[in-house]
Amino acid sequence: MTTHNTPEDQGTRLEKDLLGELAVPAQAYYGVQTQRAVNNFQLTGVPLSHFPKFIIGLAMVKQAAAQANTDLGLLEPRRNEAIQHACRRIIDGEFHDQFVVDMIQGGAGTSTNMNANEVIANIGLEYLGHAKGAYQHLHPNNDVNCSQSTNDAYPTAIRVGLQLSHQELVESLAALQASLAAKRDEFADVIKMGRTQLQDAVPMTLGQEFGAYATTLGEDIERIAGMFDLLREVNLGGTAIGTGLNAPPGYADLAVKHLSEVCGHPIRLAGDLIEATSDMGAFVLFSGMTKRLAVKLSKTCNDLRLLSSGPRAGLNEIRLPPQQPGSSIMPGKVNPVIPEAVNQTAYQIIGNDLAITMAAENGQLELNVMEPLIAYKIFESMRLLRRAMDMLRLRCIDGIVANREQCRAWVDQSIGLITALNPYIGYENSTRIARQALETGVGVLELVQEEGLLDADQLADILRPENMVGPVHSG
Repeated sequence: MTTHNTPEDQGTRLEKDLLGELAVPAQAYYGVQTQRAVNNFQLTGVPLSHFPKFIIGLAMVKQAAAQANTDLGLLEPRRNEAIQHACRRIIDGEFHDQFVVDMIQGGAGTSTNMNANEVIANIGLEYLGHAKGAYQHLHPNNDVNCSQSTNDAYPTAIRVGLQLSHQELVESLAALQASLAAKRDEFADVIKMGRTQLQDAVPMTLGQEFGAYATTLGEDIERIAGMFDLLREVNLGGTAIGTGLNAPPGYADLAVKHLSEVCGHPIRLAGDLIEATSDMGAFVLFSGMTKRLAVKLSKTCNDLRLLSSGPRAGLNEIRLPPQQPGSSIMPGKVNPVIPEAVNQTAYQIIGNDLAITMAAENGQLELNVMEPLIAYKIFESMRLLRRAMDMLRLRCIDGIVANREQCRAWVDQSIGLITALNPYIGYENSTRIARQALETGVGVLELVQEEGLLDADQLADILRPENMVGPVHSG
């Protein structure tokens, strides 16, 4: 590539590549190949910079590769110094706005890789005292991309970016689980009716119900943390198809060693680099885990909407903290907008998982060209999950209040209460009392007392909370 400023237009500089010359904004740190990608791929409107951890992952891979190349004598120390400087600044959060390529792109990620190479080269050129585009002093391909291919640098960067995002996701999940566990303890003495198939079942506590939500999410803390190990295996050094063409002996091991040091996590080289270059199995499994969590969150939010329904004509067992007026026509209406938003987020994540599945399946031979879609959707799912869980915790779960009297009233009125009495009065009596209660509208407890099946003291003992919500022996 060569570059020069045109006197008639000081707002741009001309850069040249395989296809010829193209104007690039004079102040841009990206170059001609990035500009072509911007012109070609105007699809999602979501640029690489939308996912900062991905950008940092790219910089970390380039930093590690440069050091390995210097160790092996392929890169001059001064050029390595410039690349290291550029990568550190990107890792620190600078220049992210220069990563402008659309997340969905043709070319199996080549545009992303070149966007990183060009930005790093131009930051490095300024560090060396040269103008942007003076690539004879520090070249995006010859220097920044030395011993690399998009096909090993790009998927490695995705994995590093996911590792960096992983802890934030686990922390958000753990915080939400703790919030639900706090409600479990707060509502431990609130008796209510449990329901199956939307019909009255048997008594339980509201604390038990919220405890189940806490447990189901707590299971996924360990499982998502376990997925972290999947992301440690990389194909860096495999170059184009995994054979390591154009990378010197020892480069792969050195690059992975330096990458472990840069990102602070142990990275390991795949045992079969050809397989690792084309296989997307780790992404499929990780995406499936995000879908599983999304499904659990959505089910929990469905329950919150049902339990808070009303307030007069629904279950009205809990009150969600009001967040906004609910209607432009119905005064006083307040809707469960936070659980509704989480439901919709879950549907998006489920759709993302399907897109990732299709993209992973559609690889051919030694490369999967659909990796940009996989990267886009998996980063988006993690971002959506984290934001949804934080929103649900802060704007909903923490502020939930139990309607204790309403919960108890449903228990007292419920035909399902007869199940708790069954061990004491027998199945035939229980069936008869239940049918009579349904036909007459008289309460179960009242009918039992009228028939003298149990006296008031016996009923009071049976209906104590601790006797209603766990295993007991009939007296």
